[in-house]
Amino acid sequence: MKSGSQIIWECLLAEGVKHVFGYPGGAILPAYDALCSYPQIHHVLVRHEQGATHMADGYARASGQVGVAMATSGPGATNMVTGIATAMMDSSPIVCITGQVGSKFLGTDAFQETDITGITLPITKHNYLVKRAEDVAPALHEAFYVARSGRPGPVLVDITKDAQQGSCEFHAGTFGPASLSEPHTEIPMQSFQAALDLIHAAERPVILAGHGVLLSNAMAELRDFAERTNIPVAMTLLGIGGFPASHPLNLGMMGMHGEAWVNHAIQEADLLLAFGMRFDDRVTGTLKTYAPQAKKIHVEIDPAEVNKNVRVDCALIGDLRQVLRCLIPNVKPANRSRWLQHIDELKGDSAVRDIQKLPDNGHLYAAHVINDLWRETNGSSIVVTDVGQHQMWEAQYYKHEEPRSLITSGGLGTMGFALPAAIGAKLARPEAEVWVIAGDGGFQMTMPELATAAQEELDINVAVINNGYLGMVRQWQEFFYDRRYSATPLLSPNFARIAEAYGLRGLTVQSRDQVIPAIREARAHRATALINFLVEQEDSVFPMVPSGAALNEMIRRPGPLVETAAAEG
Repeated sequence: MKSGSQIIWECLLAEGVKHVFGYPGGAILPAYDALCSYPQIHHVLVRHEQGATHMADGYARASGQVGVAMATSGPGATNMVTGIATAMMDSSPIVCITGQVGSKFLGTDAFQETDITGITLPITKHNYLVKRAEDVAPALHEAFYVARSGRPGPVLVDITKDAQQGSCEFHAGTFGPASLSEPHTEIPMQSFQAALDLIHAAERPVILAGHGVLLSNAMAELRDFAERTNIPVAMTLLGIGGFPASHPLNLGMMGMHGEAWVNHAIQEADLLLAFGMRFDDRVTGTLKTYAPQAKKIHVEIDPAEVNKNVRVDCALIGDLRQVLRCLIPNVKPANRSRWLQHIDELKGDSAVRDIQKLPDNGHLYAAHVINDLWRETNGSSIVVTDVGQHQMWEAQYYKHEEPRSLITSGGLGTMGFALPAAIGAKLARPEAEVWVIAGDGGFQMTMPELATAAQEELDINVAVINNGYLGMVRQWQEFFYDRRYSATPLLSPNFARIAEAYGLRGLTVQSRDQVIPAIREARAHRATALINFLVEQEDSVFPMVPSGAALNEMIRRPGPLVETAAAEG
């Protein structure tokens, strides 16, 4: 006989869980009491429940395993909502366990009662309300299976207090770990042949590589396919790392802040091969003019994504790695040198764009910081970014060779994601060097998690790109709202001193010659270090596709083009 609380930890052990990120409270207290008997599982005490979900998310993205977060009922559970939605939009496998008031109090507006399963229904793959001890193990067993199977995502298990306190017969080994058989992909012969015909007929094809490359572990297959067919590869933001940045067929990032030549190549292509991506609006620009000459093949595990935004000519539903393994033996090598040479010509001067070659005029630019960081780390660290200008500069100036080396919030665009997600990533991969790149706005949303990093004695490095504004919003105001900076100037504390208040190392950098010494000092410091980079305040990310514009209608520099876009948009 075991209590429901004991069964929670027995199930997590069976699933191979080593870390749980959480915050205790009344409705989950029985589970926390039982935790004392399970020293094999390390509990990380967060400072806010949103941080717990982001840590579980970062843990999952860095390791490929399921991350676990825990909270109490009511405000504890609702504080997890943003992190759950972030994981849902980016297909990250996490399991959130919440306490709930006793089952006899459900629906009575009891103290700290909230219908968290109702609230999270649209932002989870599935969720459960468990009211009996006997149902704890089956629910958790299934939750892990659902979270990691197919298109991964978050699952929530809400367990009433009496279910935690009650007892039932439990046999270790009956549940878990939830076995995942190799996904079976069976492509209809007609679709398979149609895809091959389109590939062999194409003269100007482009592969669009998305997050699905990483989620299906199809990195080797993507490279094999691209090299066999001599087709260039464009990356989504979340696809970065799925194909080596230095590979000659890697074009770079597409989309709103993607490279100009990448967007032009997509618009001129006669075939797009969408691999594990969902044609997000930040990737396509206006759909009316998106890749007008191109046939489209969509390889996607989630049928709901096919033809949702962009109509395609051929859909191959299934696990990307399996689909590529079927295609690779059947594709014919092709000479696409003219197409590749044309793309090189599209690059022009932009191909050698390197802000490092600009003269040092006394101004410190964020791109300087990020490119210097890339050089100093040899591109080998895990970088976890927040959301905003610094996120786009990271994608442009830090070259990722390895998978799961860029962790960022894509679909939901969650400010405050970086610091807690980096804590999760470091615990998942303690041997890795982990850097946070965050803006001064987003960083302040979850800044108290510095205390978590200190308490856990973690060696992570934090680069705050401090421009005194909500930078990306300010950029839009500059371009499209006549520089009316409404509610974007930002007062911040002295971040270096804040770090020191937590017992961490704090540094401040305000000139170019200080960047590399500060990075080296932070790397040499075997504990968490924070560098406050005071960068140019009104710098902007280029290129930029204005809202409602075609993918190739990019603003490449300030001036008349910005004014024209503002007038038209």
